[in-house]
Amino acid sequence: MKDCPRRNHKSEHDMLLSGRRILPPEIKGDESAADLIDQCFLAYNAGRLREALQLFTRKMLEPEVTVGISLAGALTPAGLGPSCIVPLIEAGFVDWIVSTGANLYHDLHFAFNYKLVAGDFRYDDRYLHEVGVVRIYDVLLSLDECLIETDRRVQEMLVRPEFQGRLTTAELHHYMGKYAAEAEEKAGLPHVSVLAAAYRCGVPVYTSSPGDSTIGMVAAAERFRDSQLVLDPLADVNETAAIYYWSKQEGRRSAVVIFGGGSPKNFVLQTAPHVTDILEIETKGHDYFLQFTDARPDTGGLSGATPQEAVSWGKVDPDRVPDSVVCYIDSTVAMPLLTSYALTRRSRRPLKRLFERREELVRQLRDEFLRRHGSSDQPTG
Repeated sequence: MKDCPRRNHKSEHDMLLSGRRILPPEIKGDESAADLIDQCFLAYNAGRLREALQLFTRKMLEPEVTVGISLAGALTPAGLGPSCIVPLIEAGFVDWIVSTGANLYHDLHFAFNYKLVAGDFRYDDRYLHEVGVVRIYDVLLSLDECLIETDRRVQEMLVRPEFQGRLTTAELHHYMGKYAAEAEEKAGLPHVSVLAAAYRCGVPVYTSSPGDSTIGMVAAAERFRDSQLVLDPLADVNETAAIYYWSKQEGRRSAVVIFGGGSPKNFVLQTAPHVTDILEIETKGHDYFLQFTDARPDTGGLSGATPQEAVSWGKVDPDRVPDSVVCYIDSTVAMPLLTSYALTRRSRRPLKRLFERREELVRQLRDEFLRRHGSSDQPTG
């Protein structure tokens, strides 16, 4: 027995078993959500959730870190705007956003005080269609009194003078946020709208596919009435890249928090290869990566792609992979817990108000690009 090879690895044995002992205290029922997470979420996806929330609060919310979040999936219809996203924005915990257009459209129901209700996913959808009720899984809303009325008010917005011209989606949503904030105030509501909160706090909100929502459909319809609104997604690419590039300079760092996946996930992450590969300004990728998803990595889809895979694309700094967590959990479970945990464990941060700084940041990125590469020598005709 004295020649057993395991006896030669005592130091490695002890090192591997030097971690936190799994012996949580008894749950008594009076714990805060944050204490429950720290003390009892110790293994499996509960352990990953604890790691995720601690990464967010202990590292991502440092003053020098710029936090971008992406929103995919039907999050605002589930009420996550007023309960979670608005408080995170107002606490200075979110500096810029990429969202599906659908989330921003449904956010407007709350600003306009239109009703969404908890229902049942087992309803007969033929019956719902017949009586004019629309279902988002177990969320119910009226076709006429909610959706059509929201469409009407979006149409009233988009014909106003500030919407006539070439806009980035950040500008589009900023102007919409102004009217959403006015609607909140007129209805006597608390702060319930993501677009309104982003407007008040100077948080730029982008949509990676501006035609893929009812907002885009209403804008398209207005083309038949000679609307001059033109959305410029290429300007969005440069603006978001400029935010990322600024976030990597002078000791600053960049963090991404991804709810779901899809196009918003790619749009928030492609900022790094745009700067490094396309503009040829070497950077090392985002410093912190946090994702809540139910997508598997083995299907090859972007939604399930891991931070380790993102390193190969230059999206994540290879030296910071330990500061990356993927938590396989529904965003409607994770987001309230993250919000409560962060507001319990962290003081508010000063607002960066990046919306007002977009032109300055794009100019910095453009100047650096032209300094390195000069203007194009290709003919323009």
